[in-house]
Amino acid sequence: MALAAEELVEIEKVLAWPDAASLAYAALRQKFPHLAWIRCDASDVTESPFRSFRDFDLHLLDKADHCARITADPARASGLVLARRMAKS
Repeated sequence: MALAAEELVEIEKVLAWPDAASLAYAALRQKFPHLAWIRCDASDVTESPFRSFRDFDLHLLDKADHCARITADPARASGLVLARRMAKS
C-alpha cells in the first residue's frame, strides 16, 4: 500500500511539533499502524532525506521487493525511516 498524500501531510505535521523528539515515533506508529516504521540515528542513513525537520530526517521506505530500500517516490513508499538528528546547541 503506497503512502497517500494526505498521510504524508499528517506525518509532516507531527514531525514539526516542538516536542517531536520525544513523542513523534510513538504517535506516528499509533496513528499509522499500516505503515512500516524504522527509527535510527541520522548518521546511520547515507541517502538524502525526503524531508528534514528540526529533530528528524524523514526517509521513505520501499519494501515492495525482496529487500527494503530508501526511495524518493511517495507512490512506492510503504514505510518510513525516522532518522534522529542530534540537537544543535
